[in-house]
Amino acid sequence: MSYDFLRHLADSWGLLFMSILFLILVGWTFRKGASKHHHDAAHMIFKDDEHGG
Repeated sequence: MSYDFLRHLADSWGLLFMSILFLILVGWTFRKGASKHHHDAAHMIFKDDEHGG
């Protein structure tokens, strides 16, 4: 394996892999039913564990 071959592999397949991964992660964020998890995570800091509130 030469440097040029590895460079070509990283340029083509690496870009494709990162693009697909990006689309999956963005899609995972906006999936149906995720808003409850986002709401819980956003308000977790305000929850009082000692008093159950």
